[in-house]
Amino acid sequence: MGVPEQLADRMSMAEQHEYLRAKFSRRTMIRGGAVTLGAVTGGAFVTGATAQAAVPTQPLSHTETVDGALVAPFGRHLAYGTDPRTEMTVSWQVPVAVKKPFIRIGAHPWDLSRKIEAEVRTLYTPAGVGASGDHTQYYVHAELTCLKPGRTYYYGVGHAGFDPAAPHLLGTLGTFTTAPAHKAPFTFTAFGDQGVSYHALANDSLILGQNPAFHLHAGDIAYGDPAGQGKTSDTVFDSRTWDQFLAQTESVAKSVPWMVSYGNHDMEAWYSPNGYGGEEARWNLPDNGPDKKNLPGVYSFVYGNTAVVSLDPNDVSFEIPANLGISGGTQTKWFEAQLKKFRASKDIDFVVVFFHHCAYCTSTAHASEGGVRQEWVPLFDKYQVDLVINGHNHQYERTDVIKGNTVTKKLPIGGTAYPETEGVVYVTAGAAGRSLYAFTAPDSYEGHEHEVDSVASFVNLKDGKQNETVAWSRVRYLNYSFLRVDVTPAPKGHYTTLKVQGIAETGDRIDHFTVARKAK
Repeated sequence: MGVPEQLADRMSMAEQHEYLRAKFSRRTMIRGGAVTLGAVTGGAFVTGATAQAAVPTQPLSHTETVDGALVAPFGRHLAYGTDPRTEMTVSWQVPVAVKKPFIRIGAHPWDLSRKIEAEVRTLYTPAGVGASGDHTQYYVHAELTCLKPGRTYYYGVGHAGFDPAAPHLLGTLGTFTTAPAHKAPFTFTAFGDQGVSYHALANDSLILGQNPAFHLHAGDIAYGDPAGQGKTSDTVFDSRTWDQFLAQTESVAKSVPWMVSYGNHDMEAWYSPNGYGGEEARWNLPDNGPDKKNLPGVYSFVYGNTAVVSLDPNDVSFEIPANLGISGGTQTKWFEAQLKKFRASKDIDFVVVFFHHCAYCTSTAHASEGGVRQEWVPLFDKYQVDLVINGHNHQYERTDVIKGNTVTKKLPIGGTAYPETEGVVYVTAGAAGRSLYAFTAPDSYEGHEHEVDSVASFVNLKDGKQNETVAWSRVRYLNYSFLRVDVTPAPKGHYTTLKVQGIAETGDRIDHFTVARKAK
């Protein structure tokens, strides 16, 4: 993106952002049209629509003559609001500026009378910032509130000249279903490190077949920044990769809420000091985290009897420190408060936490993150977190039951863990589509078990890598895969369960285990 490698190694994300902004002269920015990142609603520009620094974007007037009937929306993706029972955001893209974008919604495809104005967030990437070259992107969002729990809605997205309620456009309609008001069985899926590839598309296809209520993406989403070091020296950064990614993902995400967490490849220095300005344009996530300005990918939501928490490990990463300490400890304090609240709630049985960098993994690439172990593992133990899902390492790996950094119980394939008394199970599900990494030990998965007593690995600490020999690596699978979790509630005092399965791109099951605790 333009910062010399030797400088980028020593710069924080905020410093790299300032370097880029200074490098591209005011004259260059004016030529592109520098304004505050905002919203276009009903054709008028509204500044300050997001809590971000000024972001250069092209004026919309140059495309106002384009006939809206010739412009079709694409890249639809859903996300819950703070309350999945009553709130949903529908997001999409348009290739050029359009007038008066909107969404139609109703209980039937022939009744889309409810029409709501939408917001456009524009991103301009000037020539010279990576490979994108003088490119503007238009991301559109419509926040829906006051929905009814457990209800399926039909929706269509459009703009002036393109009305999805028109008979010839009914094929563009999508659906979504809000979370139920009461505890009921449901399924969710998860993975990390997807990008744009055949394997990414194949995993999406298999996920759609699981009929999940929602999907968790544990970071490194599209790889617009292939370097992933939070460095602006990556000359192959290409913002257009996001357009490809969202088009690829639409087949699932137009009906399944796609709940993302941010990884190291999701920091893009040009757009904002924290690197997340681009992400804030593309995604509309629950707004209940501790620090919207610095950590927009940190949030929580509750679905049925399960609380889900998204964290940002860039804040605590020793391996890739571009945003190390950006929250000043606020994230960890908020996380503990969330855990206290969820464990005190009579309606919540399970707590699932997902984020990018691994607490426990034996990959030869990134392995384990010491910052996560230092900051969050004690909280996982203290509050008996039921399942931790990570990416970062491009493979599938599952631990035994761990507490206090040691194995408290071997968890064979098909086994059951009881977090109230035993500890936490960690799953690395980072084989969603990008090139695969490697293990030092042989693969060991369902139908092909090859157990070893210990595995040579390392952990990333503040002063660098530290070698370690670990006993907790139970399942290893070096091929493309994702995670399926079936949640089954139970009457008070009986065991409610999370049945977790690792599913290969072939459709074969590579791992399964159960997490059980007594229902409240």
